[in-house]
Amino acid sequence: MPEYKIIEVVSGKDLDRFISFPDDLYKDCPQYVPALHSDQRKVLTDGVSTARYCPHKLWLAVDGNGKVAGRICGMINPRYNEHYGTKRARFGWFDTINDIEVARLLIGTAEAWARENGMEEIHGPLYYNTLGKQGMLFEGFDNIPQFNTLYNFPYYNDLVTALGYEKECDWIQYKMPAVQEIPEKVMRVGKMLFDRYKLHEGSINKMKKDPVMVKRFFEAYNESFSSAVHNFVPLTEEEMHEELGDVIRLLGDKTSVVILDENNDLAAFAICFPSISKALQKAKGKLFPFGWFHLLKAYHNYELIDLMLNGAVEKYQNTGVSGLFQIGMSERCRRNGSVWTVTNPQIETNSAVNAWNKYNHELYMRRRCYLKHL
Repeated sequence: MPEYKIIEVVSGKDLDRFISFPDDLYKDCPQYVPALHSDQRKVLTDGVSTARYCPHKLWLAVDGNGKVAGRICGMINPRYNEHYGTKRARFGWFDTINDIEVARLLIGTAEAWARENGMEEIHGPLYYNTLGKQGMLFEGFDNIPQFNTLYNFPYYNDLVTALGYEKECDWIQYKMPAVQEIPEKVMRVGKMLFDRYKLHEGSINKMKKDPVMVKRFFEAYNESFSSAVHNFVPLTEEEMHEELGDVIRLLGDKTSVVILDENNDLAAFAICFPSISKALQKAKGKLFPFGWFHLLKAYHNYELIDLMLNGAVEKYQNTGVSGLFQIGMSERCRRNGSVWTVTNPQIETNSAVNAWNKYNHELYMRRRCYLKHL
């Protein structure tokens, strides 16, 4: 029986091994979508502000020959703990062979580090903040995940529950035909909202060139999700600026919807992307020499659309404004010849999930966050 030990990732060589381990673990898995190695290196080496204000450590589990058998990252988000009045650590970047002893070493190391830092609980898998990959896949293992979500083998859930973890919450995703009839009630309420509040559709192509409107977009993001999204941590000004560079530039009017009020201020939004998951599979974690080509091609393929984020500024919440997203997205899918849409993970207790009950849909994936008292 192999003997394993834990090593902390401190060298560039070990960081490379940490990043590339899933490529070996999932090399024969047709569903796995690798992250770009350059992006992973950035977020794991204080290359983003969230990593700089969140204490974190990386560890590898290796066998007697030095071969990697698993990895994990332990994190503490002080803004989360202040926001919710907790003393929680989180774990993420958790991947392992199917061996309870490897899992015990990895998770036990993260737990010990959390205790040393005064934490009373640990949960995961999570990212530093709400925008990153989170939630262990629990159902839907035959499906290909969105680029911003995790994939894992089914045995992961068995390992963490065997180590004393219990369900904290589930996120669910649906797959739906892209072109469906909008219910008459949604159309009627949508028209009423446009008339009552003097709303109109704006252009995200124009909005993303206006720093004031971009800032307002992220403020609306914070407003929309602060009370509705479990484990949500509002973005800082610096995080907003970073997301501007990483995400906003990729958005376009062909797939996304923005609703403005009579003063051309942001009222609501629905952010959608053409799926890039298969392009990332072809890229195999690297932009060069050909990864960029696969991604560029995917951005112009509208067959499968990922419904990423939708929300409204506080004034328009609970008014039925989601119907405006649905109308706008339906029109775009029809024009683009889209076939399928997949929703972003939504907490199962969020009433917004019920909006999809008006349409033909099927469960695509279920993800679980696990919690343990230390």
